[in-house]
Amino acid sequence: MEKYRILIAEDDPDYLEQIKIMLGDDKFDFITAGSQKEAEKLIKETKPDLAILDVMMEQDDSGFVLAHKIKKAHPDIPVIILTALGRETRFEFEPDDEIEKKWIKADKYLEKGVRPDQLQREVCKLLKI
Repeated sequence: MEKYRILIAEDDPDYLEQIKIMLGDDKFDFITAGSQKEAEKLIKETKPDLAILDVMMEQDDSGFVLAHKIKKAHPDIPVIILTALGRETRFEFEPDDEIEKKWIKADKYLEKGVRPDQLQREVCKLLKI
């Protein structure tokens, strides 16, 4: 069985490992990046089937910039923004309305602390598996 390749861009190595554990490795191969720059390099080298991005890495908006670059180069790659930004800023948003979709190039926005079953469900929904 061929596995789906998931890019995880997350600068917190512990949380990066948690994401991998939450998703399990029976359906997925993971490529990981600790920065926007590293993730951009990986995307050029290998096209993932899905990307999970933290927002705040080297810059406060690294994940948004990375999502925009992914969607510009590969509009077919589903992108999940997984961040604590809402909790830290108390600003909640979802890329569900048309105005936000213009600047948040993500298919799904999830707050860190997401339950494993919810993350698995969203990934499978976006990959159509």
